[in-house]
Amino acid sequence: METPIIAPSVLSADFSDMRSALSRIASSGAQWVHLDVMDGHFVPEITFGRKMAADLRPLTSLSLDVHLMTERPERIAPAFLESGADWVTFHLEACVHAHRLARSIRDSGAKSGVSIVPSTPVSALEEMLDCVDLVLVMTVDPGFGGQALIPSCLDKVRRLVEIRASRGLDFLISVDGGVNRSTFEAVARSGADVLVMGSAFFASPDPAAEIAAVRAAYGLDGEGGRPRRV
Repeated sequence: METPIIAPSVLSADFSDMRSALSRIASSGAQWVHLDVMDGHFVPEITFGRKMAADLRPLTSLSLDVHLMTERPERIAPAFLESGADWVTFHLEACVHAHRLARSIRDSGAKSGVSIVPSTPVSALEEMLDCVDLVLVMTVDPGFGGQALIPSCLDKVRRLVEIRASRGLDFLISVDGGVNRSTFEAVARSGADVLVMGSAFFASPDPAAEIAAVRAAYGLDGEGGRPRRV
């Protein structure tokens, strides 16, 4: 697996034409499709349920990256796993038995992720890091698209990079919120492996140019990537 991985979020797509959204993602050179699942409780908005993932699965060979911004994620994670999700990420703040859920996601054959909001410190995650495949650092308060990245959240990414190296772990580090041309370089310097892009991707007249700009920020040319750090 090569990084940086670009994961456009369909939260910013036209929900009435998801087939075109997937085509746009695939033709841009992005590697993942990010699905923000919102329940109107953990975050203010409501988006979609398992049927969206199930309907999208046959339409793309890209990885489906499901982000559960929901209360009690253990209740709905199995439905998204059955729908074909490749990655399922839940919020530490929303799950009491986080180890159990992370293990059950892995046991299903998918990759397990855990996310934290801007007010949650990295220290809250340290007991989880050996049982997840991805850590998603929210760089905005979740619930709405188009927000500005909170710069101090990138300190969490840097800290996670340090912990990963010191403990010999191999989880990916993802950032979500305010990822755009004005922040690509800062995100790259922080060491993030996965960039979730919403409005910056879908509002662009040339999404492939946005992907190229990300790769340039990482010091890459063309479609090459740097190896995932293990």
